[in-house]
Amino acid sequence: MDPNTTPTQVWNSDSYAVNAPYVPALGQPVLDLLYVRPGERILDLGCGDGVLTEKIVALGAEVVGVDSSQDMVDAARRRGLDARVASGYSLDFNREFDAVFSNAALHWMKDDPDAVIAGVNRALRPGGRFVGEMGGHGNVAAIAVALLSTLERRNMANPASLIPWYYPTVDGYRAKLEGGGFVVNYIELIPRPTPLPTGMAAWIETFCMSLIRNLPETEHANAVAEVVERLRPVLCDEKGHWTADYVRLRFAAKLSR
Repeated sequence: MDPNTTPTQVWNSDSYAVNAPYVPALGQPVLDLLYVRPGERILDLGCGDGVLTEKIVALGAEVVGVDSSQDMVDAARRRGLDARVASGYSLDFNREFDAVFSNAALHWMKDDPDAVIAGVNRALRPGGRFVGEMGGHGNVAAIAVALLSTLERRNMANPASLIPWYYPTVDGYRAKLEGGGFVVNYIELIPRPTPLPTGMAAWIETFCMSLIRNLPETEHANAVAEVVERLRPVLCDEKGHWTADYVRLRFAAKLSR
């Protein structure tokens, strides 16, 4: 959950826990790819409130969690975890970890994904593993189109330039990993339509306000409502249940030397 320079995402651990509990709940498949061995030292990059970090600790690893959000780090520390505020763009570790793990965080590090991968490389011991899942190409495509069209209708110039997410293709991210010194053992795009427990408006307010805040404050509520109505025909069922059009990019790599 690393911030981008423009715009900046603001995280609130309480609203995140209410509106997006599926993020750690659906993280077990990528955690399984980590193959944790007791006694390993593991870095959780973008640890959030520490729900998945706890699971890694429970498997017997010594875990350090880092996140750019002080509020999220505070929530992780309340779980008794070793959590620290740090930017994914400038990780300050040197050959300390057997593995780096990341779930639902790397797509927020849009400004310089190569710097993130370089920092992961520095943090790992020889032969170390990098395992993660992030938004992939096509993730929340319908939501993004509805957001952009709503902002354009309010005369915002080039709102696409403000999108805070980085959703790479398989080939694109494989090339970045290989260019950063990794051998890619597995990488796949996985369509994962995801039910939203508190609805679309709450999802937008949790993940998209960095875009909406570029409008005058008096327009925020109406803009959110307009996005919701644009999406209702395609992402809301006849019972009023909302689903986000998620596509995940999951990968497992290791240092090439």
